[in-house]
Amino acid sequence: MSEGDWNLSSALQRSVEAGAVTITAEVMPPRGADPSHALTMALGLKGLVHAINVTDGSRAVMRMSSLALCRVLLDAGLEPILQLACRDRNRIALQADLLGAHALGIRNLLCLTGDPVRVGDQPDARPVHDFESVKLLAQVKAFNRAEDPVSGTLPDGATDLFAGAAADPNCQSLSGLRRRLERKKEAGARFLQTQMVMEPTVLEHFCNEVANPLGLPVLAGVFLLKSARNARFINKVVPGACIPESLVARLDQASDPAAEGVAIAAEQVKSYLAVAQGVHLMAVKAEQRIPEILDQAGINLGLV
Repeated sequence: MSEGDWNLSSALQRSVEAGAVTITAEVMPPRGADPSHALTMALGLKGLVHAINVTDGSRAVMRMSSLALCRVLLDAGLEPILQLACRDRNRIALQADLLGAHALGIRNLLCLTGDPVRVGDQPDARPVHDFESVKLLAQVKAFNRAEDPVSGTLPDGATDLFAGAAADPNCQSLSGLRRRLERKKEAGARFLQTQMVMEPTVLEHFCNEVANPLGLPVLAGVFLLKSARNARFINKVVPGACIPESLVARLDQASDPAAEGVAIAAEQVKSYLAVAQGVHLMAVKAEQRIPEILDQAGINLGLV
């Protein structure tokens, strides 16, 4: 990286700050040391999305380092969003990863507390939680001001990291959600990426009552459903998931449930873009269908 490139803003940041339609998608690191499949899925999104999220131990399951896969994507000409969860690292490790990410050319972050270890496949693992998402956002903000966490200033100057936060529009306590997001904004969140949203009215209520008054741009979560069985399983095991029975029935009655799931996701993309600034597409183990969703939704950003 040349010195002139050091503080260039990311494509994601430019789009969000311009108030333009912003599209992101998600890939999952492998459960192993070979990144080739994840890279292939990500390359299929080139030119279709502004940036690609790389999950960090999602559902408390062991996978390749998000930081490592982000660098692989960057080397392939793709813009990554580093998801960074506080569950597995103390503040020293998180600070090191933030500085390391910046050194590697990674500019976009999604700051997360992390799913509890009890939901994962190694429930005896010891969680750390020295920080949670608000404190992590505050640390990013401090590094962007060149503040050393112990004393003085960073010797090589400020970082230029663009940090976002997660939000769940399905939260039952709107007042509690508002207070939490107020803290995230104060700590330095520049955009919100939501959990899956299945009903436009839920998203509209969230944007109008919480996000818009806070001045936080929203990327609404669109999750690809593969079948009625898949939808019922998600409702059962994913905290906060609320897939309406009407969608479950639609999948159940479809002659091709997978294609119906794509159609539902495309409808949601079109609907949500009338409410939020952008969407975030999640298609676990089916990332190759994201281009199809965007095509059916009539989304062509003309990115290169």
